[in-house]
Amino acid sequence: MKPVFTKPFIRDYQGLSLQIQKRFDKQLAFLLEAPRHPSLEARIIDKRKRIWKAKVSGGYRFTFQIEGEAIILRRIGAHDVMERLGRR
Repeated sequence: MKPVFTKPFIRDYQGLSLQIQKRFDKQLAFLLEAPRHPSLEARIIDKRKRIWKAKVSGGYRFTFQIEGEAIILRRIGAHDVMERLGRR
């Protein structure tokens, strides 16, 4: 699998603390190797658009789509913010 970073994702990521960025980097490695890795707690949030949400840490989540061999990283942020963003 190959990661594809959207502009909104890059902007979100740059606004995170270094600690959360490092935690995401670790989770991304799991996602690329095994999208169903238990620590990700990945689940689909929009079946029609095939958008998934996964855990970075207790308070942070990220959304993504799988397109062939690419994982499109859509958004990342605090859990409560991600809930408000919905499926964007």
